[in-house]
Parts: sequence; structure tokens; C-alpha cells
Amino acid sequence: MKLLRLIANLGYGSRKQVAAMFREGLITDLDGEVLYADDVIDASKVLVEDEPLDPPPGILLMLHKPVGYTCSHKDQGRLIYDLLPPRYHVRKPALSSVGRLDRDTSGLLLMTDDGALLHRIISPKSRLPKVYRATLAEDLRGDEAATFASGTLMLEAEATPLLPAELEVISPREARLTLHEGRYHQVRRMFAAVGNHVESLHRQRIGGMALEDLEAGQWRQLDERDTAQLFATP
Repeated sequence: MKLLRLIANLGYGSRKQVAAMFREGLITDLDGEVLYADDVIDASKVLVEDEPLDPPPGILLMLHKPVGYTCSHKDQGRLIYDLLPPRYHVRKPALSSVGRLDRDTSGLLLMTDDGALLHRIISPKSRLPKVYRATLAEDLRGDEAATFASGTLMLEAEATPLLPAELEVISPREARLTLHEGRYHQVRRMFAAVGNHVESLHRQRIGGMALEDLEAGQWRQLDERDTAQLFATP
């Protein structure tokens, strides 16, 4: 792909605006040599105003989503895209969240512009476990782990029972829950089904990928080794 089209698709501006950047000598290689709009060159060797060019299509990011942000392109209020450089919101192909965390849930969120990878991650065939830490309004009764592991728990308005899930008690009102599917507001609805209420919820892990030490609102690009770790058995 020619550089002008690539850089415009990465959200640096319209093609007209990017063409002007070329004319002004703002796009160079690693040695400072001016590049041209019709050049074809490895994106990793391109600088825009002396900064590395954003990664080309096919990226996977991990984001520590804070409470109060919505996983959407269009909703009102604070969006997860506000935590990324503005041009990431207008990249082509679009950068999308891999599944969603609701506005009041924090933790690990993956984002990609690779449709095949997105579907691989969320596919029921992959069954990547998702680990959440929940703080509850009431003390645990003691029978929740058996109920969640039974494979017979039905949620309101659902036609099929949940897959078995593992519950680890951390304290009387804190628990770690591992799911092997992803239904709408599943963790909150599971605890509601056993008479409790989730006060706060944080996703710690997807597959073999843990949140690491990213502060709330921070993100980083994942590489091939990270992707392999994601699909590895934790």
C-alpha cells in the first residue's frame, strides 16, 4: 500500500492533509530522508514529524478500562476511545473492543482492527476463560461455588443454563469468578440469581493474558508473543 493511503487510513488526516505533510517534508525514514506519497515502505521504518508511525492494520491492544467509560463509538459521555490518541478513533479499518465491559466495570479490555482475530477471541469454540474480581453487597452464603459450578444455573430470560463457572472466595464479600462464556452482564446476573448484588467488578484476565501493571486508563500494543500467550492455557 502506498504511504499516502496508509497514513490517511491510520487517521493522521484526509488524503489532502496527508499530501500536504509530504510536501512539507514531515514524513521521513529512520535516517531522516524525506519520503514521498507513492513510496511503498515498511511502516516500522516511517517517521511522522520525527515520531514512529502508528502500527498498521492488524493491531491488538490491551487497555485497563476505568469505571465510567463506555465501550462504544457513538454513545454519549466518556468513551474508551478517549483514552487513546484521537486518530485511533478514525483509523480504517476501525478499531473495536473485543466484547464489552459495561460502564461500571473496570479492568482488562482487548481492542483490535482485525476482524478474524476478534471473532477467534470471542468464539465459543475458543472458550477463553475470563476472570473477574467482584465486591459484593452481602456476605457470601457458602453455597455459591457449587451453584455456579453445577452447569444448571438459569438466568432470567435465558433459555439455556450457564456453563460451569469457578468461584474462589477471597473474603466474605469478595470473590474471583472464572467464566467460560460471555453473556450479557453475566457476572452481575449470576450473583443476583443467588440473592446478592455486585457493588464493583474488575476483569483481571482473558485466556492466558493478565492485566499486568497498567494503571487505569493506560494501554499498550500487544505483539505476536502476547497473542500466543492469550490463547495459551493459563
